[in-house]
This record gives sequence, C-alpha cells and structure tokens, in this order.
Amino acid sequence: MASIHVRKLFKQFGSTSVIRGIDIDIRDGEFVALVGPSGCGKSTLLRMIAGLESIDDGEIELGGRRINDMAPRDRDVAMVFQNYALYPHMTVAQNLGFGLKIQGLQADDIERRVQQTADTLGLGALLQRRPRQLSGGQRQRVAMGRAIVRQPQAFLFDEPLSNLDAKLRVQMRTEIKALHQRLGTTTVYVTHDQAEAMTMADRIVVLKDGLVEQIGAPLELYDRPRNAFVAGFIGSPAMNFIPGRLQLDGAPHVLTDDGLRLPLANISRGLHGDRVLYGTRPEHFTIDPSRGTSADVIVVEPTGSETQVALRLGTQPVMAAFRDRIAARPGDRLALWPLAGEAHLFDAAGGQRLN
Repeated sequence: MASIHVRKLFKQFGSTSVIRGIDIDIRDGEFVALVGPSGCGKSTLLRMIAGLESIDDGEIELGGRRINDMAPRDRDVAMVFQNYALYPHMTVAQNLGFGLKIQGLQADDIERRVQQTADTLGLGALLQRRPRQLSGGQRQRVAMGRAIVRQPQAFLFDEPLSNLDAKLRVQMRTEIKALHQRLGTTTVYVTHDQAEAMTMADRIVVLKDGLVEQIGAPLELYDRPRNAFVAGFIGSPAMNFIPGRLQLDGAPHVLTDDGLRLPLANISRGLHGDRVLYGTRPEHFTIDPSRGTSADVIVVEPTGSETQVALRLGTQPVMAAFRDRIAARPGDRLALWPLAGEAHLFDAAGGQRLN
C-alpha cells in the first residue's frame, strides 16, 4: 500500500489541454473516486498514474517514489478496465495467474495466490471455465481478481461497472467497497456515475475541463458544494437552480425574475440586488398551503421509496422529491415551498458559493 501525490500535472493532445495543473493527494489505503463529465480528463489522469499516458509536465509520486519515467510494469499498480480484457482462450485460473507467471513466480506460489484470490471473490467453482462461459458480473470479478492477485501498492479502476445492468452494478459496487475494506489497498476509481462515487469513495475529486473543482468527502460535496457546477453534478435528481436577485432589506431572500420570494436562512457574501442562482435540492421542497407558491405539475414519477414530481414554478422548471406518496397528477397545482435552511446560493456570473 502507498500514498499517491500528483503535483502540477499537465497533459496536452495536440493543441488541446486535457489536464491543466492538477494537484491531488491520496492517502495510504484511501478509496478516491474521480468524477466529472465526459472529456474532463479523469480517465487520462488515471492512465498517467498507470504509466499508459506520458506526462507533459508535473510529477506523480507513489509510495514516496517519483514514477514519471517508470515503465508501467515497474510502478507496482494494477488496473481494472471497463472491457475486462480477459484472455478468451485461457481458463479463469490461467487468467488470474498469467501476470504472476510473467513475473517469474514459482508454480506453487501462483497456485496458492490464485486460490486465495478466487476464494475472496467467490470464483472457486469457476476456475476451470473460460470467459465465454461466464456472466458479465463473473467476468468483472475475474478482471478484479487478476489485479488483486498481484498484491500491488494501488488499484486503478477505469469505469469497471459500465457494461453491467443496473441491478448488477449495485451489487458489484457493494462488493468492491467491501473488498477495499478487507484489503485496505489504495484505490483510485474513475466513474461518470456520481451515485457510484457517493456510495463507494472515502473522498471524491470532481473534475471539469482538466481542472479540479472540489475535493472532499461525499456528504461534504453534497452539503457544501463549492460552486454551482459541483452542486449540479453531485446528487440525483440534480439540484434546481433558479435565477433571481439577492434581497437584503428585511429578511434575506431571492426575488426571482417572475417576482417570487424564495427564503434564505443565512448569507455570508453578496450585495443587495446582485444576480444570483438560488439552489435547492429536490428533497428540500415541501408542500405548504399557507406559504407555498402555486406550481403546475408536469410529470409524476413514483419510484416506490419516494415520489419525484416535475413542476413549473413560475416560468422555471423544477424537480421535487417527496418521501410521502402524494396524490398528484399532471395539470394539478401544488403549493411548493423551499426549506430556507437548506438553500444554496451561488453567484450568477461565476457560479461561486455565497452562503
């Protein structure tokens, strides 16, 4: 196991800057998820740590060693890819042990480590099967096992669950998290699915256009996003953003372009009349006939555990989520009221947090 330190890292493809001066510190034994939209540089960063992409400038340290110029095989990291990359002509046991064979380990040592890894991942009964005889989840376990059997200093996962169906993804992310808790190996996990990052990672790194937007624990990013981009990316359904002007005469509130007053519990920055974005998460709307503003119901989406409702608040489309099973249909009106203590306020021009 080892810590990973990324310092002022840069990467260009032609005239396009993909990584632009990134600094990240990953602690020994930590599970860190890299998230962001397509093209933000998360997979490129992972491949640079693995040695599969060259570094234009900056440094990467693994366990106190500078690894910029090391060949991938000398870095003591193991990577799990999205497409499994199994050898189709080999059995599960041969797939698991192939890397150890290349390293020159004795046959007895290979067999022992393959058996230990297979037992850890529930593959013991599948060792003589070939990849074509396995389900998608079983193939992913073999790909993970091939990394685990090497006992590396760090695991690198590149969107490993993207090819699985929704139910199997939930099962596999639980297994990966439990595996990390048992092994304690430093893990860097790339995903475009923020739900995966929230449920699995100790900390999340949110990337945009090759830059780090925020690093923090999952609930820290959810409760205190640094800017509107992080606020909108973390959370499902996404945060609602309603434009308006900050009003500081009397009780602080935001006056929307439709003339609606949205309550604020606190404000630390901003001037009266500033253009702002009022952010509220879907679960922080309530139905309050005494104070709420009439909102038109557009779509009702019952999920069982909650009811998600798409509405029009004034001219602004919003999404609300209620734990109770409300009796609403398209065309109805609900008295919608945001919880002032849960409101997020952002500068309209730069998107930076104001409260």
